[in-house]
Amino acid sequence: MKYFWLLYKNIWRNRRRTLLTLSSIAASLFLVTSLLTLLEELQNPQQTPESALRLITRHKVSLFNTLPISYREKIKRVDGVQAVIGSMWFGGTYKDPSNFFAQFSADTEDFFEVNADMKVPPDQKEAYIKDRTGCVVGNTLVDRFGWKLGDKIHLQGTLFQFDPELTIRAIYEGGADLGSSLFFHWDYFNEGIGNEGFIGTFTVRARSAEEIPQIADRIDALFQNAPVPTKTETEKAFVLGFASLLGNVQFLITSICSGVIFAIVLVAANTMAMSIRERGREIGILKAIGFQNNRILVLLLAESVLLSLGGAILGILSARGLYSVINLPVLTNGFLQRLLVSPKIVMIGLAVGIVVGLIAAGVPAYRASRRPAVEVLRRVG
Repeated sequence: MKYFWLLYKNIWRNRRRTLLTLSSIAASLFLVTSLLTLLEELQNPQQTPESALRLITRHKVSLFNTLPISYREKIKRVDGVQAVIGSMWFGGTYKDPSNFFAQFSADTEDFFEVNADMKVPPDQKEAYIKDRTGCVVGNTLVDRFGWKLGDKIHLQGTLFQFDPELTIRAIYEGGADLGSSLFFHWDYFNEGIGNEGFIGTFTVRARSAEEIPQIADRIDALFQNAPVPTKTETEKAFVLGFASLLGNVQFLITSICSGVIFAIVLVAANTMAMSIRERGREIGILKAIGFQNNRILVLLLAESVLLSLGGAILGILSARGLYSVINLPVLTNGFLQRLLVSPKIVMIGLAVGIVVGLIAAGVPAYRASRRPAVEVLRRVG
């Protein structure tokens, strides 16, 4: 703190250059923070205490292969299973292809027991169960499309030759998907496609978290020699496996962040090199009045770190503030439900700011601090 005002004056001696450098660093750290937050969301999907009790049973070979609906009763009898429902991705179009959101046909029986983290008023649950063409939708979709109870929804089938006419009977909040999905009766769907009797996945609710590994083994062993074998995994593992279909996202994001950070270093290094070169006489005078080489080196490095760290803070705060107020489901057509800049990402961003400042000023600051005072003053004069 002893030399804070000296550092402050030196940073702002050329206001235009400082503002441009701050803006560049802030924009770069905004991008890095956004990408790291996106990666964290993909690698750590939203979980609730209830979702930790759920398992997903799918076809062993591929997620795109279906399972016989008859498996449901067999899975229900497995020791440790409290409830089970089958569901099928529908993937229809609502008004416009850009209006993407998750749509599932699902078993009505045990639906709310399996999805106990969905908050739905009891009367709405009853209305949904009784109405064969009813549907339950998340509050995020309600806000996005302006829906309300009793509204009619027409979905145009793309994967199936079936266009369901649905009525909103229940609206839920919460859940692992943060209220971003639509569910309707599997019986209605099955009849609409000609009573094919297949299902995409089974969602299993375990009696306790401790029994989950055993339940998964028991279910898969049950169908090990069946014509259609299964693979059972936790809901989190299933979501991560689905995200892996996007490719090696981690490598892509890491590569982009590395390139952005390298560009920041170049910008900050150019700024510090120019700033130190312009102050050769001042550095010589400081040496002449007794400042040691190491002290001058520390002052120059601290100046660079303060500048870089200031830009990093601006970029991180901008990302954190922006993503807390914008409606991501609407802007991304349902692809992203949230982007939460975690304390871990904040710390990484701050660390990047400090490292960039040290690297950018390292070489010019070291050279300037090691030049003899007489040589510096003679060259300036």
